[in-house]
Order: sequence, then C-alpha cells, then structure tokens
Amino acid sequence: MNFAELQQGPFFILGPCVIENQTILDTVATELARLKDKYQVPIIFKASFDKANRTSVEGYRGPGMREGLEMLADIKHRFGFPLITDIHESYQADIAAEYVDILQIPAFLCRQTDLLLAAGNTGKIVNIKKAQFLSGQDMKFPVEKVKSTGNNQIMLTERGTMFGYNNLVVDFRNLPDMAQFGFPVIMDCTHSVQRPGAGGGKTVGNREFVPSMALAAKAFGANGYFLEVHPDPDNAPSDGANMLYLQDLEALLVQLIA
Repeated sequence: MNFAELQQGPFFILGPCVIENQTILDTVATELARLKDKYQVPIIFKASFDKANRTSVEGYRGPGMREGLEMLADIKHRFGFPLITDIHESYQADIAAEYVDILQIPAFLCRQTDLLLAAGNTGKIVNIKKAQFLSGQDMKFPVEKVKSTGNNQIMLTERGTMFGYNNLVVDFRNLPDMAQFGFPVIMDCTHSVQRPGAGGGKTVGNREFVPSMALAAKAFGANGYFLEVHPDPDNAPSDGANMLYLQDLEALLVQLIA
C-alpha cells in the first residue's frame, strides 16, 4: 500500500480483536467494504492471529499463525483490503510479511530490540504501539531502532497510559509529541478504554467512551484511527468490552471524516 497516503490521512484501521472464525471475518469485512466504497476513505483490515498477551492462560488466543494468516489473506483477496496484524516474536516477522502489508508491534513489546529490527528488515510498514509505561517523547527510541534497518515506513499509535492499577488514561499531548518524528500518528480508540485485568482474570473496559476518544484525537491532529469492531462484542472472546458494535461504526466514521 502507499505509505504517502497514510501521512495525509485520515485513514482507518478496523476489524475484530482476534480471528475467531471465517463468518465473523466475512461479516466485518462486508460492512467495511460498504463503508470504504460509500465514503472513499482508506481502510486497513486488522485482526490478530494470536493474542499472546492475554491476562489468563485460559483466554482464547486465536487460530495460530499459519491458519490465521491464510484467513487474512483470503479477506485481502476477496475484499481488497490492505492487512495489518500483530507479531510477538522476531521469527514471525518474515512469515507474516508474506501475507500482510503492515506489521504491528504490540505496546508491551515496543522496546524489544530484536522484534523491532526484524520487523524493520522486512521492508514492510511497521506500526509501533506506544507502551502503557512510556511517554510520546520516549517513542523516539523505538523509532530509531526501526530506522536503523533502513526502513522509514513507520507509524506510531497512542493507546493510553497506566494510571494506578486496572486503569488507563490518555494524555492527548502524546499525539503531537509523536508527530514531531515525522511519521503518521494513530489513535487506538478502543484499547485506550481498557481496564486491564479488572475483570477477574480478564481485561474489561468502557466502550461508551470510544467515540469521545476518537473525536478528541481528531482535535489533536491524529492521522489515523484504530477501532476494533465486532457484530456482537459482548460475546466476543477477546476485548469485547472495548470493541465498538459494528452497526455503530458508520456514525462515528462520518464525524471523523467531516
């Protein structure tokens, strides 16, 4: 995909938290394709093949790398979306790069040097999510690690900061702070409303604040918006409390592109 388009914005990273089954992927992709055609906005399809950082060992993680990447490739083939997915270990970078357009570095792992170098060496766009324990200015150093590979296709994502136990807050100054590095800045509007580990062995959250997070980020100059969406988030196996109902996406998208 064209990295220059992402620098202009607005663009949207949309999809379910984790790959559950083909039916959910198709349902979400069908609605996203309708919105893409109707509003002529760039949409990148997101889903994780493995949620390696679940709170509990009993949490659903996904279908695994090979099967999950094949399912994502099928979505790209049938709907034409660029793809983004998380990688958690260095060896996954080259394999995932065969299927997706953007490699995403999870927030907890954004200081893992070998992971950042492996992602950068693929030549793919790398989206680095800001850790819950770092400031926007601190993201200079993960950026430098990827740039050291000769890859300057980098995006940075704000997703909240730890505030005591089981809670996140968003300092929107992080968006212009990260923008000073010269790369597209994204607001993760759904993970930012998480309450990590507050659900007795799982992460819960406050979905009702997602639109406000997105609109505040627009005011602070975000280039892109990351929103996890699902047709039935209350029964989703991962991050359901934070995901936006698929049916509610259009109304928010209209406000963000106005």
